[in-house]
Amino acid sequence: MLKAQQASPDFTVDNENNQSISLSDFKNRKNVVLYFYPKDDTPGCTIEANQFTALADEFAALDTVVIGVSKDDCASHQAFIEKFGLKVMLLADTSGELCEAYGVWQEKEKNGEKKMGIVRSTFIIDKQGKIVEAEYGINPEGHAQAVLEKLKQL
Repeated sequence: MLKAQQASPDFTVDNENNQSISLSDFKNRKNVVLYFYPKDDTPGCTIEANQFTALADEFAALDTVVIGVSKDDCASHQAFIEKFGLKVMLLADTSGELCEAYGVWQEKEKNGEKKMGIVRSTFIIDKQGKIVEAEYGINPEGHAQAVLEKLKQL
């Protein structure tokens, strides 16, 4: 698992519009909130995406871009954004390479059954590409506000 003060793994992954997005696109320009979630249009994931969207202007005022990541494809991301009017970019990590690089693809247990899945996690990455905060296993309710407060401390 990644920790604060580490260099953030670079990546190039397609967003909801099939455009290649790289972490390096934001270097020396923007802070990045990179949040990983299990699946588009599910209860916890919708709460998290809507709360980040509600605070989009406040994140932008702090020179910060918010990017969500799941293994859903671009079409699924587009539908999710349209359904809820989301104002976050969503990356389609269909290969799972980005999830692996950030250590969020882990064994999870639900109802006594173990299987691999995305552990809801968030990384705050500064303009130099360094991880300021790495949080695994987060609760979606109120999380966007907590991330915003941490960014204000930078």
